[in-house]
Amino acid sequence: MTLEQRTAELITPALEDLGFELVRVLLSGNQRRKLQIMAEPVDGQPMTVDHCADISRQVSALLDVEDPIPGAYTLEVSSPGIDRPLVKLADFERFAGFDARVEMQTPVDGRRRFSGRLAGVDGDQVVIDLTDGTARLPYVDILKSKLLMTDALIEAHQQAAAQAESEADAEVGGA
Repeated sequence: MTLEQRTAELITPALEDLGFELVRVLLSGNQRRKLQIMAEPVDGQPMTVDHCADISRQVSALLDVEDPIPGAYTLEVSSPGIDRPLVKLADFERFAGFDARVEMQTPVDGRRRFSGRLAGVDGDQVVIDLTDGTARLPYVDILKSKLLMTDALIEAHQQAAAQAESEADAEVGGA
């Protein structure tokens, strides 16, 4: 188990208790190491600075006690952003219809990099429509992937934020 996996396993219950879903844990750097915790609210609300501060306090306390990462590092808590990384197989289904870039560990049809429109998943494969056809990419071989910033993605993000705000206002007004 990697340090990132161990850290994710350790902090996930605390994040869920706070109402967040863990998107990614990333440990980077050699001299100045950085532990990035990327999370988002499960209720669809936009991530705020206060959310990041709450997560940081909770995660920092857990990491101080459990100490899964040897040596010094800087903790960074952030939202996934609009052009978010696609980490879980479910992410590829959730964001079907949007453009993404996928980099493979091992080549598929002689290629390692793919850019196109996500068409969802088929079993354990990510389906992506390319300008020259469709590719089926084994999820286990994906090295990294992320959504590409497009007008359609920005519009969908704005609509989701407006809907979440409207639902929050309705809750407050109905309480």
